[in-house]
Amino acid sequence: MTVRTTPAAHTLDVHLPHADQCRLMPEMVTVAARQGARLRVVVDYWALERDAHFEWEVAFVHADVDLSAVRAVLAPDGHLAIRVRRCVGAPARRDVVPVVWSPYA
Repeated sequence: MTVRTTPAAHTLDVHLPHADQCRLMPEMVTVAARQGARLRVVVDYWALERDAHFEWEVAFVHADVDLSAVRAVLAPDGHLAIRVRRCVGAPARRDVVPVVWSPYA
């Protein structure tokens, strides 16, 4: 997962594996806002027996993001883009970068 930060938003990009083997449907992707300005992303390929579960947790600076304004877009090629709007009053700093964690990295 890569993170791009602009004054307006943080954009999380991930190219999910197995897109050529199994059609990834939106129902297989869960994006959830968690307490403490965290975003949890879980992907489960239902048709695969191995390497079928992926998850990430992204921690933001609390006053920096508006987790009520999250948009996820899943492309047919397995590209998942998640845009998290930054708060209007937050300083437009580029050095405020979210921390991405995955047990599968």
